[in-house]
Amino acid sequence: MEQIHKSLRDSKAARWGALGIISITMFAGYMLTDIMSPLKPMLEAQFKWTSTDYGIFTSAYGWLNVFFVMLILGGIILDKMGVRFTGLMASGIMVIGASIKYYAISTTFAPDAMIFGLKSQVALASVGFAIFGVGVEIAGITVSKIIVKWFKGYEMALAMGMQMAVARLGTLLAMAAPVPIATYFDDSISAPIAFALVLLVIGFIAFFVYTFMDKKLDASYSKDNVEADDPFKFSDIGLIIKNKGFWLIAMLCVLFYSSVFPFLKYAADLMVNKYHVSNETAGLIPSLLPLGTLFLTPLFGSIYDKKGKGATIMIIGAVMLIFIHGVFSLPIFNHWMVAVVLVILLGVALSLVPSAMWPSVAKIIPEKQLGTAYSLIFWIQNWGLMGVPLLIGIVLDQTNPGVSAAKAAGENVSYDYTIPMLIFTVFGVLAVVVAMLLKAEDKKKGYGLEKPNIEN
Repeated sequence: MEQIHKSLRDSKAARWGALGIISITMFAGYMLTDIMSPLKPMLEAQFKWTSTDYGIFTSAYGWLNVFFVMLILGGIILDKMGVRFTGLMASGIMVIGASIKYYAISTTFAPDAMIFGLKSQVALASVGFAIFGVGVEIAGITVSKIIVKWFKGYEMALAMGMQMAVARLGTLLAMAAPVPIATYFDDSISAPIAFALVLLVIGFIAFFVYTFMDKKLDASYSKDNVEADDPFKFSDIGLIIKNKGFWLIAMLCVLFYSSVFPFLKYAADLMVNKYHVSNETAGLIPSLLPLGTLFLTPLFGSIYDKKGKGATIMIIGAVMLIFIHGVFSLPIFNHWMVAVVLVILLGVALSLVPSAMWPSVAKIIPEKQLGTAYSLIFWIQNWGLMGVPLLIGIVLDQTNPGVSAAKAAGENVSYDYTIPMLIFTVFGVLAVVVAMLLKAEDKKKGYGLEKPNIEN
């Protein structure tokens, strides 16, 4: 009689418990990522930052990942060393980078102090954010591989959706909490960063706890004599980059996220300048975006698990981007309720595309290459996360001459966000084209993107 082998991942409580623990780490990481977004007006008033300074700082997120290929190295380390080592390494890097960023914002610099042509405070905060960016991106690919490890053949898209929902709670807190925290501490911009730093340390501890569960999972495989996959080889990178499906999903990723996360960096400022919301409450409207994803991402992930239609879900989400950013760009709709509706719709789009996109990678790429594949996709995505915020900052200054200086002088002037929002609209158009090509490639190659994830 054939023996049925079971491992720890077959326990529903164990796999969902593991997911809950690693989600704490990503919650803290997402909060620190966007903690400065609602503080842009305060940076301009207190530290005399321009929109270009802010754009340089936000673009720093991708400096090391893109130019020093740290993210790709992280993916290779993940496939060679495993999730435990890589996750702890990434969590530690996040704490180090956030600490440098906190020091930069909490320290007073001479007005004319410069480093490599940048204001000293901008330069040092950017270095800290760049180091943090390495950690949080490597943590992201590690968590993606962990979810595949525990949930493949089970509720994989739902699990990825739940993890993203918890992470988006961090984004919600990053949008809603910084200004009230800073105001409570006598307009201290460093106070909300200190709060996020404490959460990052808690996230590091949480991942340390997860490593014990991962050891138990590996031991349960070993006991059952389950045969392991062939080890990762560097030649596997060549196989990944020859895969057309990989490139299509990578391009969809960079186009989609370039129209969402860089937008969030400027969303609170957009509310102040176009919709005339006060600085104190401007972050509340963008905070509605991740609020919607808390419920919808798991819902859409569950639909993908049970019904399939992953490629179609991605197309619908990309189409929504065109409408949302297109309306944002129109000067005639400037009531704050319009912004609320558009942000909620953007939250729906942000639920649709990732809920189908990330599980689909595991259908296109073999599991032993997943760490490197995710890292390559994240690396390509980081070109957008690095370049687009800088582009928007420069475009804001160029299309609004003299506004930064007037704001620094305390004058009541506003930025015109029409051109930046049209740029985001173009990204949406390109994302639709790529999503349709991906659906056609799936039909041709039979990846199963339109089929359910749960195996009968």
